[in-house]
Amino acid sequence: MEKRLSRATVVRAGAAGLAATVLAAPTATSTAAAAAGEHPNVALIRKYYQVYGSGDLKALRQFFAPDIRWTIPGHHPLAGTKTGPDEVLAFFAQLAKSGFRAEILFLAADGDWVVDMHRGWSTTPAGLDITWTLAYRIRGKRIVEAVNFAADQHAADAFFWRQYPLAPIPRRLA
Repeated sequence: MEKRLSRATVVRAGAAGLAATVLAAPTATSTAAAAAGEHPNVALIRKYYQVYGSGDLKALRQFFAPDIRWTIPGHHPLAGTKTGPDEVLAFFAQLAKSGFRAEILFLAADGDWVVDMHRGWSTTPAGLDITWTLAYRIRGKRIVEAVNFAADQHAADAFFWRQYPLAPIPRRLA
């Protein structure tokens, strides 16, 4: 019997709860996939990180479903849910301005979900270096949804406010 996680469960669980849910309750499907080799959705996310590391933002589009939703947590100018490949790529273009890098620490799949834990850090300027956990939902070999969880949301919020301040009023409201 395969366990299905709803979007609401993933968003409410947070990084620790989601990882505990996936790791503590392996299903017959995930056990069989592990025995047969790497899960195809894990391979997809691993390839996604290779392309992300190359800095070629246009090449990332191949990984995104047309109706992708990418949720960034926090209370900062880049936070919120990005809808569609154009909004997601615009978000990544902003991250590129701070020279963000990622190093995979852990990947696991269960059904159509992949959990990724990685070290993510800024290089321009250096200043944010924390662990992130993402939950990806895969459909048709494309990322249809990603939900980010920051290990230190306060540090992330402070960094993003310093790096991406809002335009002053009235220009911001124009």
